[in-house]
Amino acid sequence: MAVYTEVSFEDLEAFLADYALGAPQSFKGIAEGVENSNYYLQTERGSFILTLYEKRVHAGDLPFFLGLLEHLAAHGISCPVPVRSSKGAQSALLNNRPAALLTFLNGLSLRRPEAAHCAAAGAALAALHEAGKDFAPTRPNALGHQGWRELAAQCAPRAETVQTDLRALIETTLTEVTADWPHDLPSGVIHADLFPDNVLFMNGEVSGLIDFYFACNDAYAYDLAVMLNAWCFEPDGAYNVTKSKSLIAAYRRKRALSPAEIEALPVLARGAALRFLLTRLYDWLNHDPTALVRPKDPRDFSKRLRFHRNVRNAAEYGL
Repeated sequence: MAVYTEVSFEDLEAFLADYALGAPQSFKGIAEGVENSNYYLQTERGSFILTLYEKRVHAGDLPFFLGLLEHLAAHGISCPVPVRSSKGAQSALLNNRPAALLTFLNGLSLRRPEAAHCAAAGAALAALHEAGKDFAPTRPNALGHQGWRELAAQCAPRAETVQTDLRALIETTLTEVTADWPHDLPSGVIHADLFPDNVLFMNGEVSGLIDFYFACNDAYAYDLAVMLNAWCFEPDGAYNVTKSKSLIAAYRRKRALSPAEIEALPVLARGAALRFLLTRLYDWLNHDPTALVRPKDPRDFSKRLRFHRNVRNAAEYGL
């Protein structure tokens, strides 16, 4: 979450005229994240998040994203739900940006999750995969392996200004991952970005999943590989196998992994590390200094990618 587009009180009042939420009482920008402009809104009727969609989120994808949230909530997943306008619309324009109001979830994201938190998050991912199985709309993964080459080409000329040998690491991994990428794995709706800052906890339990704006249809095991990258590395770059074991075991208790998914996990983990290295590198190189946002350091994922390049089978992840 972040703020790229400013919203004045007058803009807000005009926007809220189409919603039966009462008068606004508090309104402030949220600085975390990198993709959209987000505001916390308190009205006479409760707390909400106002999101203006920027950058990689296209207006044409909003029916998928917002419809998915409604579907998952109806199937027992705790996630934000779009507040429909008096005319039944899920979204509207605000300051020339597509925008939506979403329900606010209580809970805190964890900066240093423990193994038990990893297990709870892994179980939540499996529950999401199960709940999304009968969601009819589909959306391809715009940041799947087919799109990494274009991102790499955009970043390559300045990659060495960020880290020595980074361009070679990206190009070599891209060639290898593209050649080895698995096909025909069990697939469906995935979150594709379930980092610790997108999972809320209360009293040690998951209280909500947020930020579904990379959700798409892709391999379930790729979503699991994203989580291994996001949850199982320590600040010094070391891979925590205890956390990995806990996360994978909890996931498998709710949704079994096929032999093909297990075999593919190392290349999927390399691909997930490459995906976040590329997007963070692009944002780092193209940072807007006027935006209320902190770009994330891509070098964290160059370390993770180098780790995965040395993994030869899924047993090294604790299976």
